[in-house]
Amino acid sequence: MIHYKTEDELTKITKSASIVEGAIAAAASKIQPGITTLELDAIAEEYILAQGATPSFKGYKDSYPYACCISVNDAVVHGFPNAVPLQQGDIVSIDVGAYYNGYHGDSAYTLAIGNVAPTTLQLMRVTKQALYVGIEKAIANNRIGDIGFAIWDYCFKKNGYGVVKDLVGHGLGKNLHEDPQVPNTGRRGQGTKLQSGLVIAIEPMINLGKSDVITDADGWTIKTKDGHPAAHYEHNICVKKGKALILSSFVRIEQAEKDNEYLNHSYLN
Repeated sequence: MIHYKTEDELTKITKSASIVEGAIAAAASKIQPGITTLELDAIAEEYILAQGATPSFKGYKDSYPYACCISVNDAVVHGFPNAVPLQQGDIVSIDVGAYYNGYHGDSAYTLAIGNVAPTTLQLMRVTKQALYVGIEKAIANNRIGDIGFAIWDYCFKKNGYGVVKDLVGHGLGKNLHEDPQVPNTGRRGQGTKLQSGLVIAIEPMINLGKSDVITDADGWTIKTKDGHPAAHYEHNICVKKGKALILSSFVRIEQAEKDNEYLNHSYLN
């Protein structure tokens, strides 16, 4: 069942999304070769708790043990934070949820450490742009399939990347995952009709190689089957007439990215 949000609910979701932004920015500011994803997870969780919020992911389905999903290189999403030091040339996707005042925010961002391969930086550039290509279609009277088709067309047809079909975006609000599902593939004019007040998380998950993925031995981490890197960006938006309202923000994350001497932000240009 789809629950359309009131203006008061949108304000609360926006606040939760702002906390998520701050948590990712806090982690991004500390990334450098040698730091572990467990340490980054702790930084993000500390920030969330300091805002009076709770991590949405921790204890998810009574089993996920961390505040963040942190996915490195060929890990697409749901990466388990671990004690393996990050290295020059790694890309790191940080996916965070925060629950505040009864509502969730949920966002993700991929960062590059140092001298990352140009092909991987281009993957990041295209994946991030694909997020906004999808958002452009998230307007009243369009359909879910219009969003997925736009992302697929931009990433696969125009750029030749693998678009992960097994993982999707989702509705967002009082629950972390609500109806409807928001795939990154689809047919124009097909699927749930979009109406004003629908809040969804749009999150392209794009592979440098093929679209096939596998689940790691930890039962959570989703990796590319061919071992090529993947990128992931996510915004929370509200469907409106004419133009979607973006409830989340990357402003502080991008600033942390630019201020951190160890991060490569050349793909932003």
